[in-house]
Amino acid sequence: MPTVSIHFKELIQDSQNYGSDDEHMVSRVFFDLQVGDKRYPRAHANIRQEVGAGVSDPIEVSPPAGYAGPFDLGKFQAEVESYFRSVVGKSRSRIRDCRYRKDVTVSFEIVA
Repeated sequence: MPTVSIHFKELIQDSQNYGSDDEHMVSRVFFDLQVGDKRYPRAHANIRQEVGAGVSDPIEVSPPAGYAGPFDLGKFQAEVESYFRSVVGKSRSRIRDCRYRKDVTVSFEIVA
């Protein structure tokens, strides 16, 4: 089974450029993705949540842009959510276009 490595690099929180509006905040996380021997540098995924949502409320995570091969989307979404919550913390304040930089690397295997 191929191994997926995600090297998270930065997050831009609540950007109108990515689709934020009065009802939803859309953030974008940037990372380098490696699946097996193939690298996808500067990949990204969008994170969408309701305005005013609490830290434990659900968020939506898009698939990684530019990658369409075999993947464990559920595991990917869980890792992105974990990164997002570790960066943003417990703040419920709306801070538009706030850029956070935090390097974190995670790996997991794709299970068929």
